[in-house]
Amino acid sequence: MLPKVSVIIPCYNEEKTIQSVLEALLQQTYPQEEMEVVIADGMSTDKTRDVIAAFQREHPAFNLRVVDNPKAIIPAALNTATAATKGEIILRLDAHSIPYPDYVARSVKGLQDGLGENVGGVWEIMPAEETRMAESIAIAAAHPFGVGDAKYRFTDKAAEVDTVPFGAYKKTIFDQIGKFNEDLLTNEDYEFNVRIRKAGGRIWLDPRIRARYYARPILRALAKQYWRYGYWKVRMLRRYPETLRWRQAIPPVFVLGLLVAGLLSLWFPFARWILGVEVVLYALALLVIGLQAAIAKRRMSYFFGVPLAMMTMHFSWGGAFLWSALRLLSGA
Repeated sequence: MLPKVSVIIPCYNEEKTIQSVLEALLQQTYPQEEMEVVIADGMSTDKTRDVIAAFQREHPAFNLRVVDNPKAIIPAALNTATAATKGEIILRLDAHSIPYPDYVARSVKGLQDGLGENVGGVWEIMPAEETRMAESIAIAAAHPFGVGDAKYRFTDKAAEVDTVPFGAYKKTIFDQIGKFNEDLLTNEDYEFNVRIRKAGGRIWLDPRIRARYYARPILRALAKQYWRYGYWKVRMLRRYPETLRWRQAIPPVFVLGLLVAGLLSLWFPFARWILGVEVVLYALALLVIGLQAAIAKRRMSYFFGVPLAMMTMHFSWGGAFLWSALRLLSGA
């Protein structure tokens, strides 16, 4: 007997992508009679609900339900969806992801084999639009210089890790560690995995579990995304400071270094040299990566596009991290 799997999907204004993830779930190798899908919709204002309703009419045997998420935040969506599930295993996906056909089957097998209390896989970062900038952002979001050692974006080796995207876990884990933290508007998945690890559990990354994930299409959307990441990372670290990883610390340290060196350079010549060295080395690293991408893909637009995307990620994350820390220190 295979366990019943409940796929939960937080959703808000995803009319362009929600059908793709549903079609991917319809094609899963895991038996459909042992699956259900629960979408927690944050009261979408576009045609998301219409798209879902049309899919339900076209596939009436597909076990799909929609529940309201009036709080319209991701952790509340996850908790609301989970409360409506009937399965033994919870598997999270996002509305702008496309799991491979064996995604559910491999996730369940990892849990049954005891590899971890939360089992997840690798993102294949895809451009959300057919533009040079969207393609550049996708490349930057999958490059180690852009995301550090976040292995779920590029590794091909199975390993125990600190976090995985989405993930699959037994529903009983909530009785042990509690629900998703609704005080965090972002980083709720990382914080959830911290509690699993603190309870003695393991987070297991299997690169054979794969999903395509669509990156933000424009720099403005990318900046907003990474600003949220950086801002709420500080709030999460306030609870678990020992979980800070070097990939998370480098952007705020770099931004702070530029700010301090820039300020000191007004009075001290040596600070100008430090600032100059920082800027030159950073620019050279970005341009080398951009050149490599341009040559590999034969698109000269990547020479500038990839560095711009990485700069946006680094400065948004680092600036938001510092701003959030400053607000906490001031009591805000």
